[in-house]
Amino acid sequence: MTLLKVQDLCVSLKTAYGRQDVISNINFCLNAGEKLGIVGESGCGKSITALALMSLLPPDSKTRGRIILEGRDILNLNSKEICSIRGNRIGMIFQEPMTALNPVKQIGAQISESIDLHLKLNRKQTLERVTELMDKVGLPVDRFGLNLYPHQLSGGQRQRVMIAMAIACNPDILIADEPTTALDVTVQEQILNLIRDLADSSGMALIMISHDLGVIAQTAQNVMVMYTGNIVEMGSTVDVYQNMLHPYTFGLFSAIPHAGSSSHLERKRLTSIPGQVPQLHQRPIGCNFADRCMRASKICKTKEPMATRVSDHHQVWCYHPLKEKI
Repeated sequence: MTLLKVQDLCVSLKTAYGRQDVISNINFCLNAGEKLGIVGESGCGKSITALALMSLLPPDSKTRGRIILEGRDILNLNSKEICSIRGNRIGMIFQEPMTALNPVKQIGAQISESIDLHLKLNRKQTLERVTELMDKVGLPVDRFGLNLYPHQLSGGQRQRVMIAMAIACNPDILIADEPTTALDVTVQEQILNLIRDLADSSGMALIMISHDLGVIAQTAQNVMVMYTGNIVEMGSTVDVYQNMLHPYTFGLFSAIPHAGSSSHLERKRLTSIPGQVPQLHQRPIGCNFADRCMRASKICKTKEPMATRVSDHHQVWCYHPLKEKI
């Protein structure tokens, strides 16, 4: 069952060079219980897409297209109607908990905010729910009191508080925006396992945003690769990872260090994608990746590529895919 449908989503912001599209022509569907990964370099539009789904974009932004949540277009709702969805139907784990959490408010009060707003429980029921959530995310209240402040917790513990806040009202969709940023490897694994287990046990759909291809491989059934505000490749994680077609996707994978011989003579320099990500006002007319692509031709620089379906579970936006099977 389709839970969320995004159609031709575009977001523009004011810049020194006039209004520019930050993301454009984003189309995807999310089914109930599905896990979708969004991957790409920093600045490719991953977080803006997530903020658009939550209606948390900057005031000077303009949004076009449709974001349909079970038949209702979120973009047409007023602020009161949006508030009834945000935190209730769609929850979000923000990228940096130290800035997302209120530094002068106790963690128990912060977790209970959305419960008070949406669930309308009495004081005792709210306390029971907060205690249950703290236990779910691995912060039992007998060790981590509800009167603690964010600065009294470690980075991983603050992230667990953020997760408790995001799932407080049992949302249908959970968005995790770079949830392991600035955490050490061991804690990263714990947080990823926690998010995955919570999604599985509750049946929530999950949107996992990351620049780390390994994180997406661990958590997502389907993956969407973004570059400069556009989708360049999308499909099941297995299909995209085993049969990558877009040169940008291939470049991302080639830049990953691989375990191998420890011999200094056998070590190889990591592959890098040539050139730089273009600024918003310098994006080419055609494919945004054309200036960095070794396979680009004249049409790539003059006409934006359309989606080409490779299989039922894989599509690519490229005139010259790496495997010419289209």
